[in-house]
Amino acid sequence: MQLEENYLSAQGFGVDVENAAPGSTVVVDAKTIGFPRRSLADLDAGDYTVQAVFNVYEQFHLASGKTVWLPPDKGEGQHWNLKPGNPYNAPVSVHFDPKSGKTLKLTLDKVIPPIEGTDQDPAVMAAKDPGAKWLKFMRFRSEKLSRFWGRDMYLGAWVLLPDGFDEHPDARYPLVVYQDHYHAGFGPLPFVTTKPDAKNAPRRAAAGYKFFQDWTSGRLPHVIMIYVQNANPYYDDSYVVDSANVGPYGSAINEELIPAIEAKYRGIGQGWARATFGGSTGGWEALATQVFYPDMYNGTDAACPDPVDFHAYQNIDLYNDANAFVRRGDFGEVPVAADRKPDGTIIATAESEFRFEYVLGTHGRSTEQWDIWQAVFSPAGTDGYPADVLDPLTGAVDKKVVDYWHDHYDLTAILQRDWPVLGPKLEGKLHVAVGDGDTYFLNNAVHLLQTALDSTRNPHSDATFQYGPGMPHCYTGGPPEYTMQENNANWPQRVLPLMADHMLKTAPAGADVKSWRY
Repeated sequence: MQLEENYLSAQGFGVDVENAAPGSTVVVDAKTIGFPRRSLADLDAGDYTVQAVFNVYEQFHLASGKTVWLPPDKGEGQHWNLKPGNPYNAPVSVHFDPKSGKTLKLTLDKVIPPIEGTDQDPAVMAAKDPGAKWLKFMRFRSEKLSRFWGRDMYLGAWVLLPDGFDEHPDARYPLVVYQDHYHAGFGPLPFVTTKPDAKNAPRRAAAGYKFFQDWTSGRLPHVIMIYVQNANPYYDDSYVVDSANVGPYGSAINEELIPAIEAKYRGIGQGWARATFGGSTGGWEALATQVFYPDMYNGTDAACPDPVDFHAYQNIDLYNDANAFVRRGDFGEVPVAADRKPDGTIIATAESEFRFEYVLGTHGRSTEQWDIWQAVFSPAGTDGYPADVLDPLTGAVDKKVVDYWHDHYDLTAILQRDWPVLGPKLEGKLHVAVGDGDTYFLNNAVHLLQTALDSTRNPHSDATFQYGPGMPHCYTGGPPEYTMQENNANWPQRVLPLMADHMLKTAPAGADVKSWRY
């Protein structure tokens, strides 16, 4: 599939179909909304390669009493073009002329096969992994999520055990949570136990082998490191907070899954002995986890986080912009940019990205970025789907929904509002990095967060911020003498020792600070 959110995307069209039976017909015509061109009528006459995929929705009978139609994750990480059971056709070449009136027919005669039992199945991956001595996989049924969604709902967790775990049966360990998008395997880096070919190995494999060497040589602290798979019917990731639409993922992960992991693998199980880090979506999650669970975690390193202040919702000011797609003066207007290159070249606008997602799914069902933010942050609408914070086709902003976002998920606003309580609990715990050329303008919100924290008193915030001049998305900070790629490749090796040192400095009297330090 070649659809993407910027101007380089292939052409796509999307249509909702209800109660489709095998052999039924789905019509795409000039009224069907498309991206990048809005209509079939806007296409040039010529030769095209065409493929159709049918994303199958299922009914969810929510605990709220509402019934919604959504695409369940089937182990593929919520990607409609990889989802088992979705019908599709092999690409075909056609000649199309919008003026001819000719009907073109496609037959969806193929079905994406299941993942379960294949090498893409995490359970199979774990069983075959040569690093299985250290790397374990857990499939965990969440009672909280199952109750919310009206069906059994599971979390996946990769657990990386410290070297010497079996040889030190009396040791108990701190826990570090890595936050990220869905990966079939272990998230932060591949845990590569065999030295890759120096000439032909991808950089990621080489970094994974270096991580394995550092993990098993005593150069890194002996901690349990986990990565949680939390794909859901709206996205490949839940944002690890409790949400009116996505469900109680914050509670499920922090109150059900993590205690179960710590009980099984001898975690210390106390707040001073937990930390979290992540980038992008994981950066927002790492910061939000520390803010919403201030006593449960003892530090966060958040890189290039998704919008932490809705004055800078990427490049949209939800509080002051009446329209998210254009800014208007008395005699002119300019489109709101969404994506850019580090040199400032604009490659997508807010209007085009919202239409791209609308093509992939109405009612916020695209399983893409803007829609998951809306699903996580919005109240449920009267129809059971997320309330629109803005109209996906016109850009009109709903200020009542924005008010709900502000009170529940604007991290800057929450920190300012609750600083008398949160401030003392967050001392020494907040560390944020972002590139000042971030692809999605996420640095703007981070600057606003720093300005707010710099103005705090009693206590004055000691949060640290690092900005990479001209650096794009996924900047994780680090020594400036190294490239962004080099710093990203050894990110766990940079943050884990700092986390362990902070834990030791802040451990309460009588805490176990010895058994895991062998």
